[in-house]
Amino acid sequence: MTRDDIEITIPNSVIAASKIVNESGGPGETERVRITIHVAYDSDLDQVKNVLNSIALANDNVLKTPEPRVRFREFGDHGLKLQLLFWIHKPEIRGRTVDAVNTEIYKQFSENNISIPYPTMKVLLPAEGNNI
Repeated sequence: MTRDDIEITIPNSVIAASKIVNESGGPGETERVRITIHVAYDSDLDQVKNVLNSIALANDNVLKTPEPRVRFREFGDHGLKLQLLFWIHKPEIRGRTVDAVNTEIYKQFSENNISIPYPTMKVLLPAEGNNI
């Protein structure tokens, strides 16, 4: 049964040939969450990392141990790519936790003047009478 109460039947041949990931199995149910964020190239990385860490620590669903952390992953086409990494205590709260953390990131970035870049396109039209 899916979260939408839809029954899915999977043939044994598919199950036998597939890798199955049981997020709620094993000795513990903790799970790491990764949220990828891009910020503008002129951003203060220390400020961005501090804001992201404080957001994670303020969320009740985020475990305090191991501590949340932010990693600078790469120089992207439109900005700097970072990842906020934190642990939650049960896989089933992943969706609402990511929603809450993303919402707070958006609000805090706005309040702290941290810019989230996005692709833009500049269209140049020839001046009237010019043939290009």
